[in-house]
Amino acid sequence: MAVNLVNVEAVSKVYGTRALLDGVSLGVSEGDRIGVVGRNGDGKTTLIRMLAQLEEADSGRVTHVGGLRLGVLTQHDSLDPAATIRHEVIGDMADHEWAGSAKIRDVLTGLFGGLDLPGFGQGLDTVIGPLSGGERRRIALAKLLIADQDLIVLDEPTNHLDVEGISWLAKHLQSRRSALVCVTHDRWFLDQVCTRMWDVQRGAVHEYEGGYSDYVFARAERERIAATEETKRQNLMRKELAWLRRGAPARTSKPRYRIEAANELIADVPPPRDTSELMKFANARLGKTVFDLEDVTVQAGPKVLLKHLTWQLGPGDRIGLVGVNGAGKTSLLRALAEAARTQGDVQPAAGKIVVGKTVRLAYLSQEVGELDPNLRVLEAVQKVRDRVDLGKGREMTAGQLCEQFGFTKEKQWTPVGDLSGGERRRLQILRLLMDEPNVLFLDEPTNDLDIETLTQLEDLLDGWPGSMVVISHDRFFIERTTDKVYALLGDATLRNLPRGLDEYLERRQKVVDAAAAAAPAPVAAAKPEKSSGDVRAAKKELQKIERQLSKMSDRETVLHAQIAENATDFGKVAELDAELRKLIGERDELEMRWLELAEDA
Repeated sequence: MAVNLVNVEAVSKVYGTRALLDGVSLGVSEGDRIGVVGRNGDGKTTLIRMLAQLEEADSGRVTHVGGLRLGVLTQHDSLDPAATIRHEVIGDMADHEWAGSAKIRDVLTGLFGGLDLPGFGQGLDTVIGPLSGGERRRIALAKLLIADQDLIVLDEPTNHLDVEGISWLAKHLQSRRSALVCVTHDRWFLDQVCTRMWDVQRGAVHEYEGGYSDYVFARAERERIAATEETKRQNLMRKELAWLRRGAPARTSKPRYRIEAANELIADVPPPRDTSELMKFANARLGKTVFDLEDVTVQAGPKVLLKHLTWQLGPGDRIGLVGVNGAGKTSLLRALAEAARTQGDVQPAAGKIVVGKTVRLAYLSQEVGELDPNLRVLEAVQKVRDRVDLGKGREMTAGQLCEQFGFTKEKQWTPVGDLSGGERRRLQILRLLMDEPNVLFLDEPTNDLDIETLTQLEDLLDGWPGSMVVISHDRFFIERTTDKVYALLGDATLRNLPRGLDEYLERRQKVVDAAAAAAPAPVAAAKPEKSSGDVRAAKKELQKIERQLSKMSDRETVLHAQIAENATDFGKVAELDAELRKLIGERDELEMRWLELAEDA
């Protein structure tokens, strides 16, 4: 029988006049893999912080089993800015120790792309202080995953990871024995990793069996039976369920629920998009030309990101753009946007971009544009337009569109300066759509958005007639909103991938495998074949060195203690320090010899 690791009993938490959690009782057992979902501000992070005993409840209690080994990734790391990556992640482990650990090698390669940390100037010896928030977060995640835990609690672990990194993390967590509680808005990741879901809503936590796809079905079924939720929300859930059941195959890995009930639930739900109808409407709004690229070269400073690119973005095209970091995804969009802004007057380093005369572009960048903090939400939207034409006879007022994006009538009168990061992101997208563009560039649109807002955005984009390019690490969002996937693989070319993101990950894995196979080739060619006697001798010497290193480690500990004891005796300290320096020098030589012998053995 599985051991109960954490008990949450009748826990309540109030902020100001709002009850985030009201009498919640939950448990986490060995082997549990729990995904936590809910709207921004509904208490997901508060719940897991209390679960990890990082925050106290107003009432109720949280208990941990004795000796629980707990690892927590919060949204703000506690890394020492003066320390190096080596110190925080590897600790005081010698090179031969961590290099011999398959788990450490896997984590470093999966999160950083190699044992030498190619994205960091000094590798493991890079000082943490000057690094970006995303780089620090990956370091904190690596530190957590290298340790052994009974329970791992993760708050938005996929933030700042690319498609490959998210895929690696999902596989890594699947292979661990640790129990897991994870807050994330990445629905593909939830489906891959989780076997239970907690939905935080209005102070309560509803539990569901299965991953995200199972949760969507169960929640839609519960709401249909209870008939207590508003019609809009029911329709959105049913529409997403239809997408999950009809879309990419095998999304629901564990079909615990009645297939007949699922099919009955979505029998009258149309496909998410009427592609041919949208294409006709897009042609009417845009004409034949949107963007035509002829032999284009895109540069970032002196670095050539794309060369000899001939490509066409046509009316109604819905493109997902993926690729390794630094390959030029954002630079390509910026080049197109600049050509559109100047009607073709500003061109790339080489080649030509032809822009359609009717193109009306809206570009959502990764940075949240600054708005007057004193404006109310509704005022900020009305400054763009009072009403918006969504096509096919659909029209919405600014207030109606605000409600669709989660800004209730009360929230619409909140000053922009009081909004959270996710709410500002929502407002930014909303203002873009209010301007009635016919071409959309979305660069990481899912940043800071909760799942419910994402489904509302996807629903809105389903009926939006125009051309669209989406850059995102959210695999679910790309598959849900686009029809074709193009990839930049770091070789200055743009490729169409008929099989989408699965094909992209396969191609990237081949590149990684080829690089790994090529790396040791010169060393192997230079070394003669080792006889069995040589291998035995190397193994014997290895064992001898390991015993010596163990004794040296013990002696080093003793010397540090003696230096501390004799801190006021400068003569004695100098003598002990000289011995310590000599010992460290000998240890370094032995470790280098160990690495040479390990290769031979």
